[in-house]
Amino acid sequence: MSRLRSRVGLVDQARVGGVALRSRKVRSVLSALGIAIGVATVVSVLGISRSSQADLLDQLDALGTNLLQAESGEGFGLGDDTTLPDTAAAGVRNIAPVESVAMVTDLSESALRSALADPDETNGISLKAAEPTTLDALAGTMAQGRFLDDAIGAYPTAVLGAVAAERLGITEVDGSTSVWIDGRSWLVVGIMDELPLAPDLDRSVLVGYGAAEACVEDDLAPTRLYVRTDPDVVEDVASVLSAQANPEAPENVDVSRPSDALEAKAAAEDAFTSLFLGLGAVALIVGAVGTANVMVMSVLERRGEIGLRRALGATRGHVRVQFLVEAVLLSIGGGVLGVLGGAGVTWGYTDWNGLTFSLPPEAVGYGLLAAVAIGVLAGVYPAARAARMSPTEALRAG
Repeated sequence: MSRLRSRVGLVDQARVGGVALRSRKVRSVLSALGIAIGVATVVSVLGISRSSQADLLDQLDALGTNLLQAESGEGFGLGDDTTLPDTAAAGVRNIAPVESVAMVTDLSESALRSALADPDETNGISLKAAEPTTLDALAGTMAQGRFLDDAIGAYPTAVLGAVAAERLGITEVDGSTSVWIDGRSWLVVGIMDELPLAPDLDRSVLVGYGAAEACVEDDLAPTRLYVRTDPDVVEDVASVLSAQANPEAPENVDVSRPSDALEAKAAAEDAFTSLFLGLGAVALIVGAVGTANVMVMSVLERRGEIGLRRALGATRGHVRVQFLVEAVLLSIGGGVLGVLGGAGVTWGYTDWNGLTFSLPPEAVGYGLLAAVAIGVLAGVYPAARAARMSPTEALRAG
């Protein structure tokens, strides 16, 4: 006598599992939320990280990595009383691959909003003399007005950094706004946009060397040089820059590349990305435990159903696959919700910060793959427990 074998396709199993989940909607949704939160964390962290890095790379492309900075350092045995010589800028301009040089000098006077302001209350704003080439060397732009040139730089005129303008409460350049320096009114002719490669200038008021020499009694030896050079020989120029800036004491000159700070910022963001991905993994584990718990409870509550199916011919394999499919469907539902939530968080973050939305496909793939894997892991034990029940035992318990 031949033995008939019951066959149930995977589509039928999925349909049966979907019916079971729909019959317990609240529990299914709450269980899927744990997985959704974990997947949303992973997707949003990867999306925000990718969007931020894309914006940073765009900034680096626009600003260039061929800008070098030379400033006085602390020579061994000389203390901190070291300065660049007056001939530093001229010496650096003699390096053939150098395209432009901008000299900046820190001044000891304060820039104040009015003549009545306390000179000691600078609000973190410094005063600097700057050459007309400074804006071009830093690839900067003007938010309003114009930058200093040879003509207006010889008169008491000033350009404000973005942060300095905000702290001084100056929002527009109308030809009548002024700041007070050394008891004298200086006309504000421009406000710069933020300078990512020179954040110290954002907090500065800049005046021309001609006006500084005529109106401010101060040493005008250069404090810092910004050097834009041929991109193909940046390292070579950096190796000779200190000797050209200060031939008598090259060891007193610090040479750096401002774009390195942006790259370091990207590296720091990567570290935070790893941290948040770890938190996302923890949320996924919690979601997996919650799904497994729900499935175990489901098996106990549905013992009568299991017994009836077994009595009607369902095999242990059918029961095992049924509960495994339910767990996977539950996890996939959470994964889809998580991907949508993560994409929404990424979009909101990029829109709020003015970044370009970028959601890496691997973030979506990893999120859904993690959801399926969690479903399988969370469903193995409940499915095996349901399959081990004998029809008689299940019917009696149900």
